[in-house]
Amino acid sequence: MGWLDNLKKGMKKTAAVFKLTKVDFDSLEELEEALLRADAGFTTTDEIIEGLKKKRPQNMDELKSYVREELITRLSAIAKPIEIDKTKRPYVILMTGVNGAGKTTTIGKLGQYYKSLGYQVSFAAADTFRAGATEQLQEWGKRIGCTVYAAKTGADAAGLVFDAMKGAKEQGDDILLVDTAGRLHNKTDLMNELGKIVRVMKKADETAPHSAVLVLDATVGQNGIAQVKAFKECASLTGLILTKLDGTAKGGVLLALAKEFGLPVHAIGVGERAEDLHDFTAEQYADSLLGDA
Repeated sequence: MGWLDNLKKGMKKTAAVFKLTKVDFDSLEELEEALLRADAGFTTTDEIIEGLKKKRPQNMDELKSYVREELITRLSAIAKPIEIDKTKRPYVILMTGVNGAGKTTTIGKLGQYYKSLGYQVSFAAADTFRAGATEQLQEWGKRIGCTVYAAKTGADAAGLVFDAMKGAKEQGDDILLVDTAGRLHNKTDLMNELGKIVRVMKKADETAPHSAVLVLDATVGQNGIAQVKAFKECASLTGLILTKLDGTAKGGVLLALAKEFGLPVHAIGVGERAEDLHDFTAEQYADSLLGDA
């Protein structure tokens, strides 16, 4: 299966609502319920339904056309890849997220992508809490030819990041991707540790991190709102990457996130392979949400 097929498969449940055969008040109620079940959020759902009532679509083609344009308009505003500022060397990308979101794997995929564009890339294995996290990143480093700055399990993560930034600068790296420990957004001590990493980064480069990205598991639904709030507060997030959209994701959560935060969505993950990480585009996502991909 291609990546678009994986995306369509992952959104299958959300898209099922558009199998409606008639357009009337009952079908709008059904659409409203489906959007809420897909985690599009109350505000966004209400705006779309109110717009449909004013538009008065006469058939399903008109209804789908209106909804598609609404989705594209809302999602286009947040579809933005990470822009590497070449005057920052290294350009530091801080990667955050809870356990199980696919953060370390996403870092490896990003590293491979940037290497393919000709950038000199290195990794900082600052997840010093999870057994095997460093080894996982080192394996990616071997695979794609990247330096991996690492320390023993339990070492001070902030100190490691400081040394990695210094080493990457001396080595002339273009991009430094920083892995951090997966942490629950409601664990104060771990979130404070992330804040410490950010403060120490600024001692090496006051403009760092140049991007702070939250890797978000798309299957968590509305819980994603709480995650973004917490990490935004702690690490001044600049963007999101959504993973696991090939599973049973409630794809509408992106609409809720767009309404609530307006943060750029840089990429989406639709599988385990390196080539399964793709730029986020509003049109393809909207079509997958509607079952037309």
